[in-house]
Amino acid sequence: MRSHNAALVLGLLRDAGAEGISRLELAERTGLTPQAVSKITARLREEGYAAEAGRRASTGGKPRTVLRLVPEAGHAVGVHLDRDELRVVLVDLDGAVVAQRRAELDLGARAEAVLGVVAEAVEELVGEALGLGDEGLAGAGTLLGVGVALPGPLDHSRGVLHRVTGFPEWDGFPLRDALGERLGVPVVVDKDTNAAALGLSVGGEAGSRSFAYLHLGTGLGAGLVIGGRVHRGARTGAGEFGHQVIQLDGPLCECGNRGCVEALCLAAVGRGEPGEAARVLGVGAANLVALLDIDVVLLGGRTVAGEPGVFVRGVEDVLDARARRAGARGEPVPVRSSTRGERLVAEGAAQLLLAPVFGRGDA
Repeated sequence: MRSHNAALVLGLLRDAGAEGISRLELAERTGLTPQAVSKITARLREEGYAAEAGRRASTGGKPRTVLRLVPEAGHAVGVHLDRDELRVVLVDLDGAVVAQRRAELDLGARAEAVLGVVAEAVEELVGEALGLGDEGLAGAGTLLGVGVALPGPLDHSRGVLHRVTGFPEWDGFPLRDALGERLGVPVVVDKDTNAAALGLSVGGEAGSRSFAYLHLGTGLGAGLVIGGRVHRGARTGAGEFGHQVIQLDGPLCECGNRGCVEALCLAAVGRGEPGEAARVLGVGAANLVALLDIDVVLLGGRTVAGEPGVFVRGVEDVLDARARRAGARGEPVPVRSSTRGERLVAEGAAQLLLAPVFGRGDA
C-alpha cells in the first residue's frame, strides 16, 4: 500500500469507477511494465483492494479482464474541530460518507476535555459502522487512521498547534501525537481550510488546478491549491487570509491587529448585513486573485452556506469591478459556492489519510 507504484495503480482504479480498467491500460498510463502491473494488481486483489469488474472486448486476441477498486476495503475518519462544534465522518476509499455525527464543542476548554470528546465521538462512530476489536480502533481492520482539521495557525508537518485565533492556550500543543496515543491509530492534523481545499481538489469540484477556497464560518481563512497541489508555505502557514489588514483604523481583531478582513466580515454578519460581509470578503478575494492569478474562487463555511447567493454575488461584483479597472483581458475569475455543504472540512480531513494512498503527496 505504501509503494509509489501501487499508489499510482490504486489512483487509476479509483478514477475508473465501477467500469474498471484493464491491466494493459494500467501499464500504458503508469509507464510500468505489464509484469510489474500484474504483480501489483495481484497483491491488491489478495489484500482486498481490487476485484474483477468483468471483461472488455479487445481489438485483437481474447477479451481483457478489467479491475475495479473495492471502496469498502479501506476507511478513514475525518474530524472537523470548529470553535463551537465537532463534526466527524467515516468515509470509504471512494470518499463516500458511510457514517457521520455532530456534537457541540468548546474549543476553549482544557485540552484533555476536548481530546475526550473527540475520542469518544470517533470511537462510537467507528464502532457502530465497522465494529471494534479488543484493541479498540486498532482492531477495526479497514480503518487507515484519523484526519483532524481545525482553525490555524499550526504546524502541519509535526501536528503541533500554534496560537489558534481566540484560543492562545493551545499554542504549542502536540495534537497529533496526543490524539494518536489516545486512539491508537495514525493521526494527521491540518488547518480546516487546507483540508477543505484538498477535498475539493481530489473531488474535482473546482474544475481547475489553481484555485482558492475561502472559508467563512466562526472565522475566515483560505485554502490554496496551486498547480494541483495544496500550498502550505515554507512554515505551513500559508492561507491566513482572514488576517490581512484592509482598514488601518478598523475594529480590533482577536489576532491583535486592526481592520482585518475577518473582523470586518464577522462584524457585518453580526449586524445582520450579509451583503456588506460579502463586499468585504470580495475585497480580500480581489487582493488574492491579483497576487496569485488563480483561476477560480470557491466559497464555503457555515456563514456562506446560510446565504450562498448573497456571498457569491457580492464577491463577484468586487472582482468584476477590479478587473474592469485594471483592464484585465478575458473572462472574469469565476466565483462559486461549494456544493459539499457543512461536511466539506470533515470530508477533506479524511482525505489527509486517503489521498496519499492514491499517490497525492501533498496530503
